[in-house]
Amino acid sequence: MASSRSSVVIRRLSLWASLLMLLPGGVAALNLEVKVTGLEGRLERNVLALLGLYQERGDVEMSVPRLRVLYQRAPEQIREALAPFGLYWVKIASTLTEPSTDAGTWMATFTIDPGEPVKIGRVDYRITGPGAENPLFPKQFPMQVGDALIHADYEKAKSRILNIASDEGYIEADLQRHLVLIDPVAYEAIIEFHLATGEQFYLGEVEFEQDLLAEAFLEKFVNFEPGVIYDPALLLELQGRLIGTEYFDNIEVRPLEDQAGPDREVPIRLLATRNKANVYRVGAGFATDVGPRFSLDYRRRYIGRRGHNLRAEIEISQVEQSALAEYRIPIRDPVQDFMLIRPEFQAFDSETREGDLFKLGIAQSVLTEGGWRRNIGVDYRYEDSSVATNDTDTFNGLVPYLSWSKVKADDPLNTRDGYRINASLHGTSEGLLATSNWLSGQLNYKLIKSLGDKLRVIGRTELGAIWASSVKDVPASQRFFAGGDNSLRGWGFDVLGPNDPVTNKTIGGRYLAVGSLELEHRLVGPWAGAIFTDIGNAFDSDVDQEWEQSVGVGIRYKTPIGPVRVDLAYALTKDPAGFRLHFALGPDL
Repeated sequence: MASSRSSVVIRRLSLWASLLMLLPGGVAALNLEVKVTGLEGRLERNVLALLGLYQERGDVEMSVPRLRVLYQRAPEQIREALAPFGLYWVKIASTLTEPSTDAGTWMATFTIDPGEPVKIGRVDYRITGPGAENPLFPKQFPMQVGDALIHADYEKAKSRILNIASDEGYIEADLQRHLVLIDPVAYEAIIEFHLATGEQFYLGEVEFEQDLLAEAFLEKFVNFEPGVIYDPALLLELQGRLIGTEYFDNIEVRPLEDQAGPDREVPIRLLATRNKANVYRVGAGFATDVGPRFSLDYRRRYIGRRGHNLRAEIEISQVEQSALAEYRIPIRDPVQDFMLIRPEFQAFDSETREGDLFKLGIAQSVLTEGGWRRNIGVDYRYEDSSVATNDTDTFNGLVPYLSWSKVKADDPLNTRDGYRINASLHGTSEGLLATSNWLSGQLNYKLIKSLGDKLRVIGRTELGAIWASSVKDVPASQRFFAGGDNSLRGWGFDVLGPNDPVTNKTIGGRYLAVGSLELEHRLVGPWAGAIFTDIGNAFDSDVDQEWEQSVGVGIRYKTPIGPVRVDLAYALTKDPAGFRLHFALGPDL
């Protein structure tokens, strides 16, 4: 009886084992090699992309019946892949060699003679209608008799002509005939392209349907005059200009083509629904320079019917606490030009300086055609501060300023290629009700350049100079210091600069020169490694000061708000030399 039970168990186990061998995970992948000869470049790449046998060669579910089906389909797929290049007389010699053992490799070989591409034998190209004489339409079809028939070139030529019709206001243009015919006997192609333009239309008045802003203010966003040629790109630009303001959460630009009058001007209806008025944001972070950091940001997207808005922000860290408000008033071009009113308070307390600063400023901010943001304004400043000596200095007075800034990047947060440049000039004199005379200029530049898919080179420089009879005439907040996460790594925040001869503590300088070079290599996923060197210092002509330098390694982790940076820097010129860990989070530019 026991022997009978054992036989039943063995038979059942054998059955289950046989079934498991039929499952994908129960069989070894069929070994298959696919070889294509006779082609190169884009022809070969297109064939391999469409060749099912090649694409499935490593599939664990590949079986001998499936392999034979794909092999039979291969010639049709090869011809389909070569047809867009005008190759219609393709000769294919193929072999499928079975392996001599079960563990051997199947070999599929395709020897391809693509032949000569079909040439264009005749082009029937016609532009008819009122726009036939528009000089922007090509007089001849871009592909000519004798050219090889490349279907991608044909599609580009067709799109180009249709885009001209659209951009030139021929909104009723009708592509009556567009064919590519192949004559197999003459082995040549015939292109037929007939476009009837219809009448040319123009953009008319813009009608606004919304309940938030004054129509006279909204008209400043309109980027065209009634009577200009109807161009859809202008309507997209108008929509984008309004979206960028955040006044509205939904904007629809609707051309009323059926309401065009005898002058063929198309009225435009713009429908918009107001956005939420108030936006709050709470933030927290950490950086080696400032320690834990907390922020509260409030924005009022619109105030009144003229598009005014307000931003207020509070930031708190171990070394600095600040509160500011910015009231923005749109002027000539509400997308690019603003008047800014900014009250601001700062309390700072670092290893090198401490004090309180109050500012009340007014400025004009303009975005130039070259993409530069230019600010011209004047601040009233009151500052009580001390540096190294513990003696409190008071500054108050008017400080005019001028600044330029520009950011150009594929992605300002996690940048592959781009740069940021800031330049400023500001100062004061006793003639401006100030307690001292000084003029400060500064230039900051950062460049990020990718080298292939995995490498980035990051360069950074900071230059500054203050014209004053003595550094003591310059308020503590305006003096130059060096050291820290975004300056010279290997040193603490703002600890570098000229020292007081009595206390031997850093008092800041009238000159700044800092440079950094970094090579970053992407490792896996969001992770990257970096090596870097920083060099520079804050200087003053009254004190002998050495250049400082550090080297180090770092790790990067890409996040939606910019990379996390952890750096271990070795201060080469510090006495004694030593390591310092730096941590920072934020956008690349």
